[in-house]
Amino acid sequence: MLGYAEMREVLLWVQTSEPANVRFEYWVTDKPEDVFQTSTVTTDAATAFTAKCLADQVQPGQAYTYRLLINDEIINLDYATTFNTPALWQWRTDPPDFTMALGSCFYANEPVYDRPGSPYGGDYHIFTSIHEKQPDAMLWLGDNTYLREADWYSRTGIMHRYTHTRSVAELQPLLASTHHYAIWDDHDFGPNNSDRSFIHKNVTLEAFDLFWGNPTTGLPGEKGITTFFQWADIDFFLLDDRYFRTPNNKKVGERTLLGEAQLEWIIDALTNSRAPFKMVAVGGQVLNTARRFETYSNLFPEERAYLLRRIEEEGIKNVIFLTGDRHHTELSRYENRNGDIIYDWTVSPLTSGAASRVTETNHLRVEGTLVTQRNFGILKVSGPRTQRRLTMSVYDSKGEELWTREIETEE
Repeated sequence: MLGYAEMREVLLWVQTSEPANVRFEYWVTDKPEDVFQTSTVTTDAATAFTAKCLADQVQPGQAYTYRLLINDEIINLDYATTFNTPALWQWRTDPPDFTMALGSCFYANEPVYDRPGSPYGGDYHIFTSIHEKQPDAMLWLGDNTYLREADWYSRTGIMHRYTHTRSVAELQPLLASTHHYAIWDDHDFGPNNSDRSFIHKNVTLEAFDLFWGNPTTGLPGEKGITTFFQWADIDFFLLDDRYFRTPNNKKVGERTLLGEAQLEWIIDALTNSRAPFKMVAVGGQVLNTARRFETYSNLFPEERAYLLRRIEEEGIKNVIFLTGDRHHTELSRYENRNGDIIYDWTVSPLTSGAASRVTETNHLRVEGTLVTQRNFGILKVSGPRTQRRLTMSVYDSKGEELWTREIETEE
């Protein structure tokens, strides 16, 4: 799998089935005679046989081909293994156009541990459909695996679940040629609707860090999965809606989704950002006005109001929340008293059960954007530096377009 990509280094990830020495070789695609290699990493059971290797001899704006070696043997794969480093465009050209895939709620069936009845997961070919769109990167919006009753309370179960999900055959070409970033929600954090009281949250945090290739994990001095990355001229803020969350039904004392440190960080970071669009990824819906399930407005309305008020007070423009969780897709649009527009683009589910009917009233839903089948999103940013345009498109599991909306920074 390709993890994060920066101008001077790219993260390459692999999992083996037993202890092994692994490394990657890579080269500029049109200069195969000059081969570079990563350091060798020995996989073992303590790290679920995973390895992270840095391609740290790369240059900006280059196309590379790579190959995996296990115990010094080249592994021949039947799909492309390539990556691109970000271009050094600042002070030189307009920022590059790019596309990023979005999705949440990835359930991989395993009958021996699944609940009886019809399989909950399906349509794994959706990953082929995403791969065929050739996105530059993919952002996973939580519930990227579904821990189950047999998994929750043991490290063995947690590592097995991550391994089983990551092994889906249809997923492999997408993993190998698209850069991946991720947040989590309840099902990859712990039991359904879990919160900071989950006793094994440090184990699931360890698993998340072993199996994903984000640039960092957690704010300085804090745990959790919070991080940040920039793609071209767009800032992406990845939030943790579980590690610091108070129980949903807590009646006395503080009530928080993000925790004070993370809440104040995101306000500061958005205030500091000069990106034309500011993408904030968080597991649950932020703008949906329906007081149902785990929407922000239902469980933590005071914190939601505070966050939106601070965005307004600081005059922060072009904030787009990217969310999952709900097993349906929709776009919500909110205009504050400054006249600034905030969006919440929910994309769900990839392979888990879809909500066949959505009867709740979301007063901020953009008409024509509700989708109640398995789907994924493609975010495209294009245009010159001072006139960037965001195109949001939603596709069904076969890759057929369901809707498209465009937003310009002037809005």
